[in-house]
Amino acid sequence: MALKLMYLTNDPQIAEIAEENGVDRIFLDLELRGKEERQGHLDTVISHNSIDDVKKLRETLHSAELLVRVNPIFDGSKEEIDCVVNDGADIVMLPYFKTVAEVNEFVELVGGRAKVCLLCETPEAAENIDEILSVPGIDEVHVGINDLHLGYHRHFMFEMVADGTVDRLCEAFRRHGVSYGFGGVARVGEGMLPAENVLGEHYRLGSQMVILSRAFCDTSKITDFEEISAVFQSGVDAIRRCEETLALQDDTYFSENHRIVQEKVQAIVDKIKASKGLN
Repeated sequence: MALKLMYLTNDPQIAEIAEENGVDRIFLDLELRGKEERQGHLDTVISHNSIDDVKKLRETLHSAELLVRVNPIFDGSKEEIDCVVNDGADIVMLPYFKTVAEVNEFVELVGGRAKVCLLCETPEAAENIDEILSVPGIDEVHVGINDLHLGYHRHFMFEMVADGTVDRLCEAFRRHGVSYGFGGVARVGEGMLPAENVLGEHYRLGSQMVILSRAFCDTSKITDFEEISAVFQSGVDAIRRCEETLALQDDTYFSENHRIVQEKVQAIVDKIKASKGLN
């Protein structure tokens, strides 16, 4: 089964290009609360999108789903979620939750009007995942390995995949019958951890979705729409060809790929620690 490919943008024209070239979901990020404090020191994108972007994207998309990440539960969550749902979100994502109570409240606020997606990205959520998944009304979970590795005081986000943490979470998702995915992926042949190794881990773990990372198509650097379209066309095609190959592999292949991932992740961690004088 092909992975659902997600791409983050608030630009209707880029969303349309992504959709035309086989991206399954457009991901609008409205989360701001607490994010600067958690990720401000990292080379990550902290979006400053507007809730008005939901309606603009909804009017643009034809076949791709619209996923909207709202803020963690706060005193304005009801108004925010109502607006996002009324303006056409297909899926609403709850980030940075820690408790069953937060998930319960979120599910109630969505009220069956859109799919519920949880972004599991805190140690508290990861350690209590079975209790959290017992809440009725959860459709899917995405593991946010960026914030999760920060929460566990690790050096590189794919340590969460290499050390078995994501394995354990995926086992729980399967037990509870929810769809799931994790992390992001660059273009095939690229990435600090090569995309083909990452895709192999998705297939080993039975993942159903992945985010196309900023490295896949960085629209802050590529601004010509024809060039953006060419990048999406070739990039998505390469991922689909890689998936065709992966679909034919056996358990031995995936075990070996996992071993290679562990080795490569350790080498990256060693390099990061050395650069910080921690070795």
